[in-house]
Amino acid sequence: MRFKYKFLFFNESTLEEVWSVRLSRLSVFTYAFIFAFILITLTSVIIILTPIRNYLPGYLDIEVRKDILQNALRADSLEEMIAAQSNYIRNLSDILSGNIRMDSVQVGDTVSFITSNYDIPRSDRESAYIQKFEEEEKYNLTALNPDPPQTDIFFYRPLNGIISSAFDEDRGHFGTDLTSALKENVIATLDGTVIYTGFDPKYGNVISLQHKNDFISIYKHNDIVLKEIGDRVVAGEAIAIVGNTGELSTGPHLHFELWHRGAPVNPEEYIAF
Repeated sequence: MRFKYKFLFFNESTLEEVWSVRLSRLSVFTYAFIFAFILITLTSVIIILTPIRNYLPGYLDIEVRKDILQNALRADSLEEMIAAQSNYIRNLSDILSGNIRMDSVQVGDTVSFITSNYDIPRSDRESAYIQKFEEEEKYNLTALNPDPPQTDIFFYRPLNGIISSAFDEDRGHFGTDLTSALKENVIATLDGTVIYTGFDPKYGNVISLQHKNDFISIYKHNDIVLKEIGDRVVAGEAIAIVGNTGELSTGPHLHFELWHRGAPVNPEEYIAF
């Protein structure tokens, strides 16, 4: 490896030695390794410290995606404000041009509330029925049913995959199965806190997140769990790697469950898979 070789460069016409260098196999390997290391380091620095990383698949910043969502919401609000302002200007123009009489316009809020103040006495039969109903429903637990889950929350898709098995509460399948290739990232569907990580013989590596508005998301059959109990995560952040763990797994996929106040809900009603 350390035997020296001499490389000579001659002028073809005069056979004069132009340049020479003495190299060994070890020095060639060393220079090649140093050149590759410098090239990889420069490439990594350029990707990390410059916006070019946003053009590479999978490197889009979470903050950028959140900004895109917020800008879309702002644009929608501005459209509503512009529409309301246009209606106001059009009505004002009609009033000034005489198309609408001024005395026919009520000044006030565009939304009117009807308040009734009827003083109708109750009959004895009606009062007795109301009292009986109140006594019967006083200890009825059905009156304490939780409010339905909100549908105006933006949920991230936990995995870029294909639905292989849908939600079916009747047969005890409380989630949605998504198939994909191995080593794909499983991401958090909402901002939240990790409340459970562990291994289950049937469901393999499992991770659960507690979100606001009483939502809990559960991710099963993972190959690797990337977070620990108590970690705070943001929507779109990788929390696990897709796997094929557990007795009930028949291939690389994610079993995703969404719960609200102790009851399972159909993830397809909140997430566009």
